[in-house]
Amino acid sequence: MHRTPEILLPRGSRPLVGVTADRRRLPDHPHWAQLAGDSYLEAAIDGAGAFPVVLPSMGGDFPVTDILDRLDGLLLTGSPSNVQPERYGGAPAPDGTWQDADRDRAVLEVLPSAVKAGVPVLAICRGLQEMNVAWGGSLHPAVHEVPGFSDHRDDKKAPLDDRYRAAHPVEFRRGGLLAAISGQEGAEVNSLHAQGVARLGEELEIEAQAEDGLVEAFTVRNAPGFALAVQWHPEWRFRENPLSLAIFKAFGDACRAYRLRRQ
Repeated sequence: MHRTPEILLPRGSRPLVGVTADRRRLPDHPHWAQLAGDSYLEAAIDGAGAFPVVLPSMGGDFPVTDILDRLDGLLLTGSPSNVQPERYGGAPAPDGTWQDADRDRAVLEVLPSAVKAGVPVLAICRGLQEMNVAWGGSLHPAVHEVPGFSDHRDDKKAPLDDRYRAAHPVEFRRGGLLAAISGQEGAEVNSLHAQGVARLGEELEIEAQAEDGLVEAFTVRNAPGFALAVQWHPEWRFRENPLSLAIFKAFGDACRAYRLRRQ
């Protein structure tokens, strides 16, 4: 895929950012695969000015946290899979629900340690849901089935451009991080999720909400470093969206600052 670099940096100066991977079995293939979408990697490279490395979700006793002291940032990606309800005390998922137990384990193990250490974290879609669960929150497995909430899912049969188009407005918290880095009071964002925040985790502070009241972004209160989670997908065509560019630039700046402090 052809890329047009947005950030030109001296060789070797890019911060190292870990990118979470899904563990999936490929169709008609005997092996499992670790998958991280190109759009996240491109946004890390050209939007944040970072060097992304994919972090495998291997399951078992694979020590994910062993790499933490070598990372300058952590990017939690979106995914079609749901966080397992037993992770937050929810009812069993309906049959056919796509889950990824190995990713749940890997992310929920490394995430609190990363934030506590001051490693900059940007969590997107499933990443937001993981972050909420990591701080003791709970999730609606199907927001569209909860009275009072809108349907936040996308049309899986529509072309990609239609699926990722702006779907609804969100309002930013006055004086919050998103308002500061964007210079805006709110924005129109895309919406491609069924799970959503039910009970907000402890020490999390709302950064944005949809018109129906659903939490669309939050930060970790008193975190020593950058720790932002958004429910929408800023990685999609990020070069064309001022808010997306602002989010990835702020994340990249935080990663570079953290790298300098480590050195």
